[in-house]
Amino acid sequence: MRTPSITTIPVGLGAPVAAARPAGIAGAAPQRFPLGIMLMMMLIYTLNFVDRQILTILVEPIKADLNLSDGQIGAITGLAFALLYTAAGMPLAWLADRTNRVRLIAAALAVWSIFTIACGFTRSFGQLLATRVGVGVGEAGCTPAAHSLITEYVPRERRALALAMYQMGVPLGSLTGLAVGGLLVSSLGWRWAFFLAGAPGLVLAVIVPLVMHEPRRGGSAGVADTVPLRIGLATLWRRKSFVWICIGSGFSAFAFYGLSAFSGSLYLRTHAPELATIAADAGMAPTALLGIVLGLIVGIMGGLGTFLGGFLSDRVARGNIVNYVLFCAVALTLAAPMFAGAALAGSLIASFAFFGAALFCQTLSYGPVYAAIQTVAEPRMRGMAVALQLLVVNLVGLALGPLFVGMMSDRMTAALGPVDGLRTAIALVAGPMLLSGLMFTHATRLVRREDRARAAA
Repeated sequence: MRTPSITTIPVGLGAPVAAARPAGIAGAAPQRFPLGIMLMMMLIYTLNFVDRQILTILVEPIKADLNLSDGQIGAITGLAFALLYTAAGMPLAWLADRTNRVRLIAAALAVWSIFTIACGFTRSFGQLLATRVGVGVGEAGCTPAAHSLITEYVPRERRALALAMYQMGVPLGSLTGLAVGGLLVSSLGWRWAFFLAGAPGLVLAVIVPLVMHEPRRGGSAGVADTVPLRIGLATLWRRKSFVWICIGSGFSAFAFYGLSAFSGSLYLRTHAPELATIAADAGMAPTALLGIVLGLIVGIMGGLGTFLGGFLSDRVARGNIVNYVLFCAVALTLAAPMFAGAALAGSLIASFAFFGAALFCQTLSYGPVYAAIQTVAEPRMRGMAVALQLLVVNLVGLALGPLFVGMMSDRMTAALGPVDGLRTAIALVAGPMLLSGLMFTHATRLVRREDRARAAA
């Protein structure tokens, strides 16, 4: 068997990384873990989620100022963002497989930061909807290119850890967005929260091309390496395990985004007296205290789950990638009752405990699910593979999860009141989370079947 050639990649951050081509092939020389690059990637994705999640803690003041319903809030937090995120995702992933991915990431960072700042200038539901669509377009250009880059920088046996490191941007960005957003909205108002959330991204967009470098020769994949979109999609579709992983990820995201979009509203409505008492004892406004507490829960429990998920799944999957998928199945099944508990718990502290446990279990799946996708996809289609998975995640999860909770809350409020209506609507997302675990269990069987079929061929 021919040994892959080794190319030194200048990475700007730290020493050069020896990268095997193609990455992840058995027998390739060991690679050094590009810590500097991974920290920069994590920072980029952290800002991605700051700009995405800061809206969560701003929902109640925005709702009051612009006179919005829960259904409209669900459309703004989920549907608006996901509309062009999903529409732009595949073309931008196709571009990521063919062009300079570092420049693409920098441009995407600048776009979503500009639109985040623009959110602070809006005066109506339509204007806020349009600016959140713009944020989604910008962020669609980031993750496919980032995953493709990471897969080339990092060897197969450390891929889940590296992708989990990137995914740490989710809890870290959520922590920052919730905590800082809560403090800003209580002191400066929701408009300034958007202004200050978007500004750092514009600075980082200038820095990224200076410290990161595209490992492809000439910055593009070359004609021989390109795969037409139609053929790539058909190839991925034939891998039924990949299809079920995508669908399972979508149902998991449905529950996550449904709870996340209304988590601030849940506590400000359901546990208002208890929250006000604790905030008064701490000498803080309830919204500021809630933002800090939710941020710490998301940052600590979500960060711990994300890191442990990547670290542990890399060890259990050394022999076979099927264990990546099985790891996700177990984690997401355990998460389902925790999501219901967060909504239905009778006390503030119990609800916080369920909320943290739900995030821990759900984020355990982040590293292994992306490692499985990047491992089953051919090198020339890795950007396309993650974009297809994100398309399903955002269509099923981000677009429909918050919209479902908002519309169900409006419907149930008529019968149960604004407090029990919202908490019941949120509790319903435990069902899709349980379905997600069952779908990953089915995907585990499909991976084994496909492996046996390839071995027999």
